[in-house]
Amino acid sequence: MFLSIFLFIAGIVILYFGAIWTVKGSSNIAIFLGIRPIIIGLTIVSIGTSLPELVVSVVAAINKSKDIALGNIIGSNIANIGLVLALSAIIKPLKISASTIKKEIPIMIGVSVLLYVLAMDKNINRMDGIILFIGIVLFIIYCIFDAKHSHESGESIAGDVESIGKKEYSISYELLITSAGLIGIVLGAKLMVDSAILVARTLGLSELFIGMTIVAVGTSLPELATSMVAAYKGKVEISVGNVIGSNIFNICMVIGLVSIISPFTVDQLILNREFLIMLAFSILLLLLAMHKMTLTRTKGVLFFLGYGWFIWVTI
Repeated sequence: MFLSIFLFIAGIVILYFGAIWTVKGSSNIAIFLGIRPIIIGLTIVSIGTSLPELVVSVVAAINKSKDIALGNIIGSNIANIGLVLALSAIIKPLKISASTIKKEIPIMIGVSVLLYVLAMDKNINRMDGIILFIGIVLFIIYCIFDAKHSHESGESIAGDVESIGKKEYSISYELLITSAGLIGIVLGAKLMVDSAILVARTLGLSELFIGMTIVAVGTSLPELATSMVAAYKGKVEISVGNVIGSNIFNICMVIGLVSIISPFTVDQLILNREFLIMLAFSILLLLLAMHKMTLTRTKGVLFFLGYGWFIWVTI
């Protein structure tokens, strides 16, 4: 039991540093290759912070622990708003642009509704996965087009990339760092999933509960670190955009790929409760963001209390 807990914590640490190294190394490789910061920010950085959720979910699906895979994504999306964004707002109130309120948050709500509709037959099959994956391709195309035609958006993404990657070392060094990061993500994910399954079985807890709480928070650490540092430095667009982008990637890319690899069923209780809670958090974010276009500390505390309520309901 204690060994399983130790391995789980070790998995989180390895996963976290693996994600950081992967994002930094791949960003620097892109800089060496002359790829524009906008493209780097919208692809490598965005996908990089969602890699933990992706690898953990894929490993869980391969291990026939699909409840952990699904719980990880639903739990991560709720944690991204109720924990990551909440703590960021508590550190420093987050000013949200009109573009984010009119475009990105509604897109996040839209893909959440799409996932709910696809899961209404209690099954997410390969065709559903293909539909979701097409959604992430279209979203990336939209982001690149929008960034190219929006000076504010382009500046924000460029600043994000500059704070992550710098052309200081050789490309071979960056390839080594990126490879080490990817190995770390896979190893950390494997440790997390295997130990989480053992802990769940030992304590008599469901794999869904473990995936939706402990594993979800663990895989959200890269978003938590990125958003809180960005909020502290006053880069609120990065802080907010990181969470919204991660939630969209989690649904479309992660669940899309996992269901293509191995279709899975959805329990009616999850459909009636956790899915709706995830959707409610997203809608509440839109409503609170529309009020004075700011997430104040009070709103941050409200989200944090809401996340505490979600954990209590799940328990």
